[in-house]
Amino acid sequence: MSAANARSIPAGLQPMGPMDWAALGLLSLIWGASFFFGKVAVAEIPPFTMAFGRVAIGALALFVIARARGIGFQLTPRLAAEFALMAVIANIIPFASIAWSQQHLPSGLSSILNAATPLFTVLVAQGFTRDEKFTTGKLVGVVLGFIGVAVMMGPALLGQLGGHNLPAQLAALAATISYGFAAVYGRRFRALPAVAVAMAQLTASSLIMLPFILALDRPWTLPVPSAPVIGAFLGLGVLSTGIAYILYFRILARNGATNISLVTFLVPVSAILLGALVLGEALEPREFAGFGLIALGLAAIDGRPARMMAARFRRA
Repeated sequence: MSAANARSIPAGLQPMGPMDWAALGLLSLIWGASFFFGKVAVAEIPPFTMAFGRVAIGALALFVIARARGIGFQLTPRLAAEFALMAVIANIIPFASIAWSQQHLPSGLSSILNAATPLFTVLVAQGFTRDEKFTTGKLVGVVLGFIGVAVMMGPALLGQLGGHNLPAQLAALAATISYGFAAVYGRRFRALPAVAVAMAQLTASSLIMLPFILALDRPWTLPVPSAPVIGAFLGLGVLSTGIAYILYFRILARNGATNISLVTFLVPVSAILLGALVLGEALEPREFAGFGLIALGLAAIDGRPARMMAARFRRA
């Protein structure tokens, strides 16, 4: 399929249905695991090499999937340039910023800063789209979701904002801003197969990053990582990058930029629930309060609960 044909297909957005919310929840679980994989891998692998490795491994995994399923499209010079730009704002800037900031920030604080992604996505969508203008419900929902993540993580982490780790915090915030632009820019690929789009984006990211990694980190001089680090590295590439981006582009194409950015509210929820279910960690009252605020925020953004209540009120 050519780029011209892709742009000729109408692109109406669908409201979030049960399967869409389930896909978003699954994506949050997969990306929640990326913080664990990244924390393990960055102990022995330099952050920029780790960022390159995850996109390269993800691209190879998706190439195998695409070939097995016979999925492809016609790559024009213009489309290649668009994938290159998408690679920069969706992968290179965020992954490198997050990988470096994780060396200096606790994972909880990283989650709070990452949860600002919908705020920036709403603002970018307001300025650059015609069908995703923010509404009162959407704005209230995004603010409630962000507050919910902050409450869930606790005041101790919020107290660490600023101070000597400010550069790392700004790097994490730069990643969220870049994600916001990427979600809006990625809408242009919605008529192409999600697997092919994810593969092309990750391949472009790998090609752009390769010369910088060879010059800066000289990975051939690094010691061989331990088995747990190699396992985490593979999980980061195949699961939290390759498979995750298939879900990402499917939700983006169907439900829009603002809805896909909501995954950043659910990632810390997934991480905390996994800790409780798998590791037996106790849930604290503030975490239940955070869950509630996030649920209210998602309901406000979805809009249907409010419309149902209004309809019942009118009937009454």
